Amino acid sequence: MSGLDRYLDIVNLFDETKSNWTISEIAFSLDVPTSTVYRTVRELLVAEMLEQSTEAHYRLGAAFIEFDRRVRRTDSLIRLSDDILHDVAMQVQIPCAVVLARLYGDTVMCVADTRPRGGDIRTSYERGRPQPLMRGATSKMILAQLPSRRLNRLLVPSDSPGPAGSTILSLRKELAMARRVGYVITRGEVDPGLVGIAAPVANAEQAIVASLSLIVPASGLTDVAEHRLILLATMAANLLAERLKLPEKAHPPREPAAAKG
Repeated sequence: MSGLDRYLDIVNLFDETKSNWTISEIAFSLDVPTSTVYRTVRELLVAEMLEQSTEAHYRLGAAFIEFDRRVRRTDSLIRLSDDILHDVAMQVQIPCAVVLARLYGDTVMCVADTRPRGGDIRTSYERGRPQPLMRGATSKMILAQLPSRRLNRLLVPSDSPGPAGSTILSLRKELAMARRVGYVITRGEVDPGLVGIAAPVANAEQAIVASLSLIVPASGLTDVAEHRLILLATMAANLLAERLKLPEKAHPPREPAAAKG
């Protein structure tokens, strides 16, 4: 391990499946000398990116909580969406999740989400959790906004032989349709029994390519209700995009609004 990679390799080991690690476990998992891990862990402890939990075990430290707060207070996409997401959740009138997501490497990450009190649904989308790049309305709406050169780097060529090529060709057609109509609807692509409706949020000057999505149960969703949700998602996304055009001084950093019930 060298440079930044030696810190990232260790920090990335900590997740829901295993939140506490010993130095020997880290060394074995990364196949690096124990002495190297010991020095790196010691430096991470000083930076409070790791902290000691039980004897000889370590967990993620409070530094990440501080950085999370800084992002929420300074990232314009997140700050300016706070009240919009909560207002939309109140207007949906059925159990839902309102999700704001952006591109994150070869995945799409939810950066903000909200649910109306008493109307929660189980969905894979939650803040900070990467999601598949090519499945679901949330991801496809982001892909549809990318320049051709960047999109081509993320997708296999459409003329690839076999099923993969056919799938990518179908996806490209779907993305072209999304660009024309200004929204994407998918059914059960990420979570069975759920419908995703996503609209684009972009700002070229701030290099923001994102989507605002409503995730609702498929059961009982009528054509009339679906049309209303499409309008709600697109109007909210347009409002957020318009806010992003305003000068930064018009939106000073502030604490996120409390969840509305």
